[in-house]
Amino acid sequence: MPNADHANLLGPHVVALVYDGLCTFEFGVAYEIFGLPRPEMGEDWYRFSACAIEDGPLRAAGGLTVQVDHGLEVISDADLIVVPGWRGIGTPVPAPLVAELQAASRRGVRIMSLCSGVAVLAAAGLLAGRKATTHWRYVDSIAERYPDITVDADVLYVDEDSVLTAAGSAAAIDLCLHVVRRDFGPDIANSVARRLVVPPHREGGQAQYIETPVLRQREGARLGPLLEWMRERLQEEQPITALAARAGMSVRTFQRRFEATTGMAPGEWLLSERLRRARDLLEKQAAISLDDVAAASGFGSLATMRHHFRERLAVSPSDYRKRFAALKAVPGKVRSGFPSGTA
Repeated sequence: MPNADHANLLGPHVVALVYDGLCTFEFGVAYEIFGLPRPEMGEDWYRFSACAIEDGPLRAAGGLTVQVDHGLEVISDADLIVVPGWRGIGTPVPAPLVAELQAASRRGVRIMSLCSGVAVLAAAGLLAGRKATTHWRYVDSIAERYPDITVDADVLYVDEDSVLTAAGSAAAIDLCLHVVRRDFGPDIANSVARRLVVPPHREGGQAQYIETPVLRQREGARLGPLLEWMRERLQEEQPITALAARAGMSVRTFQRRFEATTGMAPGEWLLSERLRRARDLLEKQAAISLDDVAAASGFGSLATMRHHFRERLAVSPSDYRKRFAALKAVPGKVRSGFPSGTA
């Protein structure tokens, strides 16, 4: 059933939904990451199919008309279903689609929404009692319509294992790369990110993009050396008074210009960098103890690092390490899903 380009592939079958009023960007992201031929990845790479949820031809954003090879029947063979946006937060979701998604969920198929596609998952009841995200413009609407969903406006994506949701449009890239990272490991995800010319992982949530000023080049150049200095000393205390003095500014001016440059307050930026350092050590240095990871990353103690991992990544440091140990255990094979447990 997958596209002819994927006839020789054995990896997870990704099915992206197509509907009248298709959000072209989000669908394009799904295809670019999961559907674009990547012979360098070998036979275990993703297979990809587009699935029309209704009779066509179908209209897509940008004045396009789309004709799709497969209908809802292809969902029965899916390992991952992608809902690339939706035609309106309050627009009804067809009953046949709801039934197919519910049946897929019962089979353990992963189901992922991008941006406004969260409305489809919500209408199917797949997010009840779960945490989810969507574009910040739709957060209040989803929360009002579905009070049993915990909607988090300040993250780029939410991974609830079998159900995943992405925030605003560009966060679709973040979530899709996260899935690649989860299935194939960090090195493969980094390779895909390089081809896309995007960072393999962005820190912070979408709140930083709400009414945030465009980065001023002069301030970026002025604070750039300080940011590198801070990265090199993550294991040290970095009080804001000392940072401001090093930048040659008053504390108030430093705080304002730092946030205008990075999109984050100094403390938040340091936390994101410490998490990045810890993740890198956990992924690539299996012999180093969790206590040493915490010290090298600047958390001071394992308890502090564990707290921030759970708060920001919804996983313990030990489980984070297990994910990548599992990926390395069977070279060249796809490993999906995360082991459970706590540090």
